[in-house]
Amino acid sequence: MRAVAAALLVAMPLAMAQDVLAPAKIPNLPALGDTERQDLSPLMERKLGEEIMRDIRRDHDFLDDGPILEYLNNFGNSLVAARPGARGEANFDYYFFAVRDPQLNAFALPGGFIAVHSALLLAAQSESELASVLGHEIGHVVQRHIARSIGQQKQDALIPLAAMILAALASKAGGDAALGVFSAGQGLAIQRQLNFGRDAEREADRIGFQIMGAAGYDTSGMVAFFQRMQVATRNYSDLVPAYLQSHPLTTERIADIQARIREQPYKQRQDSLDFYLVRSRARVLQDSSSNGLAEAKTFFEGQMKQENRQQVTAGQYGMAFLSLKKGETANAQAWLDKARATFDKPPAAGTFSAAPRPAPDSIFVSTSIEIKLAQPDDKAMIEKGLAEAEAAHLQFPLSRGIAHQYGEALIAAGKLEQAATYLRDQVQLYREDPDAYDLLAQAYSKQGKLALQHIALAESYVLQGGVLSALDQLSYARKAPDASFYDQAVIDARERELQARRREELGEKGKKDLREAESRPAFKAEMRHDAESTTPANRFDRMRQDADSLTKGRQVR
Repeated sequence: MRAVAAALLVAMPLAMAQDVLAPAKIPNLPALGDTERQDLSPLMERKLGEEIMRDIRRDHDFLDDGPILEYLNNFGNSLVAARPGARGEANFDYYFFAVRDPQLNAFALPGGFIAVHSALLLAAQSESELASVLGHEIGHVVQRHIARSIGQQKQDALIPLAAMILAALASKAGGDAALGVFSAGQGLAIQRQLNFGRDAEREADRIGFQIMGAAGYDTSGMVAFFQRMQVATRNYSDLVPAYLQSHPLTTERIADIQARIREQPYKQRQDSLDFYLVRSRARVLQDSSSNGLAEAKTFFEGQMKQENRQQVTAGQYGMAFLSLKKGETANAQAWLDKARATFDKPPAAGTFSAAPRPAPDSIFVSTSIEIKLAQPDDKAMIEKGLAEAEAAHLQFPLSRGIAHQYGEALIAAGKLEQAATYLRDQVQLYREDPDAYDLLAQAYSKQGKLALQHIALAESYVLQGGVLSALDQLSYARKAPDASFYDQAVIDARERELQARRREELGEKGKKDLREAESRPAFKAEMRHDAESTTPANRFDRMRQDADSLTKGRQVR
């Protein structure tokens, strides 16, 4: 299934638009039938997406940057909220993220995971253009195009099969008749897949367009970004006939959206400061080589020469983040102060400005903390960073990035017991946050609590899809000299739960692998409490019972 999903992601990537109307008000959209539901149910879609995401998070090109992730998720989920029913019957939580890639693209994974390439984030000149991209990808998820493609592929698989049977019959006549029949069958199957891809893109465009308008964005941003895409892909897309492209030609899509724009009232929306600051961070993170950083510096210098206040602020902020990445913390703080002063500066007397009074920006605050925590040998600076992080956590309680920074600051300042208490609360509140578990493991490590350190690391690995690595950590925790009786009980229960999960994921192959592993002394030692359960089936049942009891009342220590 993961291989099928990967192929589908190639077949239906980028596009752009947005929508917010109820499904009943969307014209010409098909009702999804039982065939698609049977091929890939909503819950299976989510599970498949989560498995793919575990692989993506381990990839070097996954941009695991707090401010970027926070901005994309706040922005993307505001678009999702504009469309009633977008989360589907399974009530999916959408997750938006960025990957380091020089191609203009975005793609939707099964189950509501949506990726934006860093090049696309930099190419978008306004939030309306970015909204058109994310709205389009939300459209793919809403219409369950991946599930429908799998259903279509199963139907199309019968066409080559029928062609092969006809070819076998035609071969009795000799000559090239058999080859001609078989080739025709293959061509028909391929053409049907291309037709489905084009129809899916048109659907996503229409939904994205509606999402944009309902969320209050300028729908002409979709056309602007389509035109930019057309220029970027002209070198290869114009060489391929329209009937052989899985996406409609960009010119066709532009004409369709332009026709729809004529029916919509004009909307103008001012871009947020976060949009510009996030793009500055992405520009630095996209290419960390010396040439890449030099190009980023040149871009920021040009940006600061513009007259637009947001552009100047973004250029100065970019210089601050660039300096931070180079280890020049003093310059980073100086540039950050300039960026703040530029944006907070009131307009000159007699100048008309419709812009609202600037509100405290979490990205400025987060970067200030980041600069101070980058100086671990300066105790006074660490104390300032801790004070800022504590105040920021109260000011922005929902910011996961700042929540992590507060934990980092407590550890850096040597307040280990307070850090452990705080981070235990965090992992209870946000059980799907591997970074919080990593910080908790770090706090335990500095306290010399080895058993608890390895238990916390095991939970982090589980969330990242590394079940085998998690089992290794639990094995280390079991052998730790400070492991208490309670710790051993937690380890036993969690170990059995993970082993049961492993067997369920791998099926018969997993059972065979685990039976082979049982012959190793280390495995027998870990299963010593199950001496009375002599058969693999009995042990599997016991694991299930322990897992059930664990999920009902397990507490993270």
